Amino acid sequence: MRESSTELMVDLPADFNVTDLLLAQHQRAPQAPLYAVKSDGSWNDVSTECFLDQVRALAKGMIARGVQPGDSVAVMSKTRYEWTLADFAIWFTGAVTVPIYETSSAHQVSWILEDSAAVVVLVENEEKAVTVRQAAPDAQLILMNYDDGASSFATLISAGESVSDEELESARSSRTLEDVASLVYTSGTTGHPKGCEITHANFALFAVNTVEFLPELLKQENARTIMFLPLAHVLARAVQLVCVAGGVKLGHTSNATELLEDLAAYKPTFLLVVPRIFEKIYSTAAQKAEAAGKGKLFRAADATAVAYSRALDAGAQGGRGPSLLLRARHALFDRVLYPKLRAVFGGEVVHTVSGASPLSEHLAHFFRGAGINVLEGYGLTESTAPCTTNTVGLSRVGSVGIPMPGTTLRIDDQGEVQVNGVGVFKGYHNNPSANAEAFTEDGFFRTGDLGTLDEDGFLHITGRKKDLLVTAGGKNVAPGPLEEKLREHPLVAHALVVGDNRPFVAALVTLDPEAVQNWAAANGHSTPVPEAALRAELQTAVDSTNELVSRAEQIRKFTILDAEFSVDSGHLTPTLKLKKAAVLKEYSTAVEKLYS
Repeated sequence: MRESSTELMVDLPADFNVTDLLLAQHQRAPQAPLYAVKSDGSWNDVSTECFLDQVRALAKGMIARGVQPGDSVAVMSKTRYEWTLADFAIWFTGAVTVPIYETSSAHQVSWILEDSAAVVVLVENEEKAVTVRQAAPDAQLILMNYDDGASSFATLISAGESVSDEELESARSSRTLEDVASLVYTSGTTGHPKGCEITHANFALFAVNTVEFLPELLKQENARTIMFLPLAHVLARAVQLVCVAGGVKLGHTSNATELLEDLAAYKPTFLLVVPRIFEKIYSTAAQKAEAAGKGKLFRAADATAVAYSRALDAGAQGGRGPSLLLRARHALFDRVLYPKLRAVFGGEVVHTVSGASPLSEHLAHFFRGAGINVLEGYGLTESTAPCTTNTVGLSRVGSVGIPMPGTTLRIDDQGEVQVNGVGVFKGYHNNPSANAEAFTEDGFFRTGDLGTLDEDGFLHITGRKKDLLVTAGGKNVAPGPLEEKLREHPLVAHALVVGDNRPFVAALVTLDPEAVQNWAAANGHSTPVPEAALRAELQTAVDSTNELVSRAEQIRKFTILDAEFSVDSGHLTPTLKLKKAAVLKEYSTAVEKLYS
C-alpha cells in the first residue's frame, strides 16, 4: 500500500478558534477541575470557571499594554501552570503565541524575537529576563508571577481593569480557523531555526478529533494526566488542548528529580512520554533487580511480558494468541512484579502515548506486557502533533500507527513519507524558498522521513532521509534501528551510528554513570571500572544489534565517549533527542580514530 487515510470525525465552523474549546468546556462543566497546581507538596484543583476568569483578567491586561489581534507575544518559561494561562490569555487578545525554550541562548532568542516581531515577552523569572535583555535590550518584558512593584501578571491584571468585556470579546472572536495561532521555531542544528505557522485549525481540529479517536484515554471518568514535556514543544501544547476539549484534568511538573514523586501523588490515568523515560525506567528496574540478586527473575518477567505482547499482536491479526502456559506465566508475574513497575507511573496508568522520537520494539512489548499499553505515534513540528498513532483498538507494536482523523499519508518512489491533513502547518514564516522545497505541487508536506505502509495502513518509519548513511562500498544504512537497539542495553545512555562515505559502520556510545556503578558492584569490578571489562560488556550489545542487519550494515567498531549528554551541554534537544550534528562536530576526532 502506498497511501493510507482516516476520515475526519469532527468538523468545526470557519469562525471557530482555540479559545472556543475553553468556552465550550466552561459551558459543559464550569465547576469541574480542569487543572491541578502543585503547592507546598500537594495538588490543588483549578475549576474551568476559575481558569477562565484568570485568563480573561490577564488578557485584558495585555490589551491595556497595547497587544492587538495579529501581534506576536513570546513566552520563555519552563513547563508550569502559568505557561498555559499565558497561552490562553494571548489567544484571547487575538495575538499569536511564540514559544521559546527556557534553555535557549541569547543568540537564539534574538533571532526568534526579530523574526516573529514579538511586541511583548513573558518570562518565567529574572534569570530568563537577563537572557532576553541580552538578546533584545528594548523588548517589553513581563515576569510570569504576581509580585508587586514589577512588570508582572499582577500589574497586568491591574492595568486590565480599564478594558471592557466587549473590547476583550471583540479581540478574542477576531480570529478564525485560518488564522495563525502560534509561531513554533524548529530547533535547527545549522542556520537559523524556521518558524512554523500553526493555525487555529491545526490545533482545534486536532484536539476535538483526538478526543473521539482515543476515547479510552480521554473520555474515561476522572481522566487526568500530568505534563512534564517542555510546553515550548508543539506536541505538549497540542495535547494540552486535547485535554481542554475532553475535560481532562491536567497537572504540570518540570522538576526531573520530583517526577516519580509527582506521579505517585497525582496518579495520572494516562501519560504523554518520550522514549528516554521508558528507557530509564526499564534500565533502573533491571539494575535494582540485579543488585537485589533477582536478575534472573527480572529477565524471566521481561521475556514473558514481551512474548505475551507479541502473542496479543498475533491474535489481533488472525493468528494464535497467548497460549495457556504463557497466560499462566504472565498471570504469575502480574501478581509479583508488574504491579511494582506500574506503581512507578502512579499505579493507575493503563495507556501511554509515546512520541518525539522512535521507541524500541522490545520496550514497547515489555511495557505493554507489563500492563502499561504504549501507543506510539509519529509527527513533526510541521504536523502540529502526531499525524499517526496507534489506538487501543488498532495497535501494532513496531509501527507508529494509522493516520489521525482528517489525515492522508503516502510513500513516494524514494520511500519518503508525505502527509496532508488538518494538522499540517500553514508554512514557514517569512520563508517562501523553504515552503517551495517542503511542499509537493499537490500540497503534501515532505517529512524527510523514510517509511513503509503495511497492508492495513500502519506506518513503519525506517529512517531519516538525510540521516541515511551510504558507506564507501555503496551500501545504504539506516542508523535509527541500530541506535535504538544499542540503547536497550542498561549501560548505554546514548548511541550514534556513523559510517557515511566510510569503509564500514561504527558507533559512538555514552554510558549511564549510575548504571555502570550498579553493574560494577553486581559483577565484582573495582571502580573506576576497567575499560576492557566495559568494552567486553558493550560488545554483547553490539553483537545483539548486528543480528538485525546484513553483514555490510553491521557495526564493526565502537568507541566510548567520556561524556554525559544533556540539554544544558547542547547535545540533546528539550525532548531528549540527540543533536547528531552537534555531537559529530565536537567529537570529530573520535570518529576519525575509529577509521585510522
